[in-house]
Amino acid sequence: MLVLLPPSEGKASSGRGAPLKLETLSLPGLTEARAAILEELVELCAGDEEKAREVLGLSEGLRGEIAKNTELRTAGARPAGQIYTGVLYDALDLASLDAAAKKRAARSLLVFSGLWGAVRVTDRIPSYRCSMGVKLPGLGALGAHWRAPMASVLTEAAGDGLVLDLRSSAYAAAWKPKGEVAGRTATVRVLHAPTRKVVSHFNKATKGRMVRSLLSAGIAPTDPAELVEALRGLGYEVEAEAPAKAGAAWTLDVLVDEVH
Repeated sequence: MLVLLPPSEGKASSGRGAPLKLETLSLPGLTEARAAILEELVELCAGDEEKAREVLGLSEGLRGEIAKNTELRTAGARPAGQIYTGVLYDALDLASLDAAAKKRAARSLLVFSGLWGAVRVTDRIPSYRCSMGVKLPGLGALGAHWRAPMASVLTEAAGDGLVLDLRSSAYAAAWKPKGEVAGRTATVRVLHAPTRKVVSHFNKATKGRMVRSLLSAGIAPTDPAELVEALRGLGYEVEAEAPAKAGAAWTLDVLVDEVH
């Protein structure tokens, strides 16, 4: 099972660990694309601060993030699972998983990123600010920049098992499962049970808890149909239908009573 996660906008501090080593990150087929973005991002943020703020889409209050980006090559690096914070990662709570579940997380979880493309939660990265929606002056839109290298790398990473895609739309644009891989891919919507409306804040928390439940139980479904049964067995209310045509992803609706 491969679980695709969005990053968090907010991130923990880099800490005092050894600095980034691009060549040690998982999915080495993405190294060249990572290096190109890293070089332009550092140069951008070391230059005209106002231009960098505009390109990165940062508010005045987040101006300090620009200085952080200038130090990406020298700042301490920590496991990505410790860098990413926010509602989904709070609910997932990797640090409190038992040893076996942590090993499953290391194998199964991939966090998508505008800067790194995708990393495993054990990959050591510095804290940074660069969303997938950024359009760099030289490289252009990051979503488009990532499509070519990810096409082969992510298809290989998906192997022959289930792909549970929990990414937001901006990050989903960087790699879209196709053909046979798409047929064993499941996306998830979190709906308010009484109204069938998509929820916002509780959406991320539910997805984090759902992944935690699967990891803790040691359940690794091999296809979307098995995932539906596994989630129901774990106490989730799930509605799903097989897609009408082969090679199309499944959409699972997880129903919740809370919406905040």
